[in-house]
Amino acid sequence: MLPYADNHIHSSLCGHAIGSPEDYVKQALKTGLQEIGFSDHAPMVHKPMPHVTMSLKELPLYQAMIEDVQKQYATQISIKIALEADFMPGYENKTEAMTNSYPYDYIIGSVHFIDDWAFDDPAHREYWKNYNVDDVFRKYYALLRQSAQSGLYQIIGHCDLPKKFGARPSLDLSHEIKETARVFKDSGVAIEINTSGLRKPIAEIYPDLNSLKIYHDFGVPLVFGSDAHDPNDVGRDFETAVKWALSAGYKEYVIFKNKKIEKVLPLL
Repeated sequence: MLPYADNHIHSSLCGHAIGSPEDYVKQALKTGLQEIGFSDHAPMVHKPMPHVTMSLKELPLYQAMIEDVQKQYATQISIKIALEADFMPGYENKTEAMTNSYPYDYIIGSVHFIDDWAFDDPAHREYWKNYNVDDVFRKYYALLRQSAQSGLYQIIGHCDLPKKFGARPSLDLSHEIKETARVFKDSGVAIEINTSGLRKPIAEIYPDLNSLKIYHDFGVPLVFGSDAHDPNDVGRDFETAVKWALSAGYKEYVIFKNKKIEKVLPLL
């Protein structure tokens, strides 16, 4: 059964996605989804980053664009307005001010930077040779825990993103994942099954199955997202994602509205 909602959809304002909001909505209807959530990359709070995120000046345009399709398709599909906001240590107040400046339905917290290195950016892929892979994953999980404890987010996105280009830790980091899961549960955040990993060099859903089992065992709620930057990717591989969730032990998932869990839905 297809999940009710795709919670992770971008727009062309981020500078590296294509298509209009209406294109994404039409694909969602074609796919059979009952809800989508636009969660485009929020402006960076530490420095402007064109071609990676929209600017602060573009935030009202983003909101207006999504409000427009909300009204246009109100009788056909539920459309939420959200953001994917990077967790930047030391900039929590700026992030909070931005994410509270509009009634977003949820905020996805993401970690894309370690020591100012955008580790998942193809343009910065060569820098992997300067880092110890195990250290990268340890720092990454520490930042995930900080992001959850910040109280800024309802969902934590793609929870093992450093594997994107094929990097795998050489050590068993289950203790890191268990501690991360404990913090997620205590902080009240959900994790995302993100199918975009299947379209990356790693060719695997985020997070991996063993990690997802740990999050399930700790009682961390679940959402689904395609991380679509192209309308054709809306709801993509969601049947596989449902099997992934069931294999990890999940029997239900959640939907957010007004930064609260709106619905708990069965997977079958």
